[in-house]
Order: sequence, then C-alpha cells, then structure tokens
Amino acid sequence: MNHWLLKSEPDEFSIDDLAKRKSEPWSGVRNYQARNYLREMRKGDGVLFYHSSCAEPGVVGIAAVATAAYPDPTQFDPRSNYFDAKATRVAPRWSLVDVKFKRKLKRVVALNELKNCKELQGLALIRPGNRLSVLPVTTAQWDFILGLE
Repeated sequence: MNHWLLKSEPDEFSIDDLAKRKSEPWSGVRNYQARNYLREMRKGDGVLFYHSSCAEPGVVGIAAVATAAYPDPTQFDPRSNYFDAKATRVAPRWSLVDVKFKRKLKRVVALNELKNCKELQGLALIRPGNRLSVLPVTTAQWDFILGLE
C-alpha cells in the first residue's frame, strides 16, 4: 500500500464535506505531475487529508483511495471550470480517483509543526515552492505524522 497527501481548501471542500458524502471523486486536478500521482494511486492506498489556504493549514483527516484512476469527466464538460478542449474521450488528458472518508484526526497537525520536525525534512509538502495538490508520502512519514496526532 502507498500513501498520499491530498490538499483542499476547506471553503471549497473540507474533511467535514468528505465525512458527509462518505466518498468523493477527486476531480479538477490540472497539473501534469499531480495527475501522474493520481494515476499511480491504487484502491486501498492511504490518504492524509490536508486543509490549505486557511487560518491553520495542516493535516486534518485520513481517507483512502476507493478506486483506481479513471478519466475525469469534468474535462469533457464545456460548462465546467475544468473543461479542456484538447481532451477527448478516446484520449483523455486528466484523471481522478474516488476518495473515501476514514476519520478526522483528533487535532490539526499544523504545517508549522510539520516544518519543525527533522523526521519530515524530505516530505514533499514542506519543500520550498511546492504547490501540488497531490503528493506522495512515505510509510515512515505517514507513521510519524499520525504519531503527532
């Protein structure tokens, strides 16, 4: 099993939204590297749910990948903000996975706290300039972050 971190702005889609819906397609990713990570995901992989662009950015919950990657339907919908005129059903450009809620963390494990842990210095989330919404997490990083809860 692999581990991942998915970022979402809580005013757009929060861990509470995922808890209510139980499962959600992780659509609208329009960065090629993030898309490639989505394509690497397998059903059952662990997900750290991260709130970004908010008062206290940090890891707020745990989810799981519920499906293998499949074409993101928003790329084909001209009414969608995520429409891509170059994408076709024969050759889709963008993928998504369904994400299933597991649980909220007992507390927010804040970004500032993560940055101060020498054990997490290789974590993609805290690399300068990193803006991706989908990131790989090693098993050691996963275990350490959950140990901070």
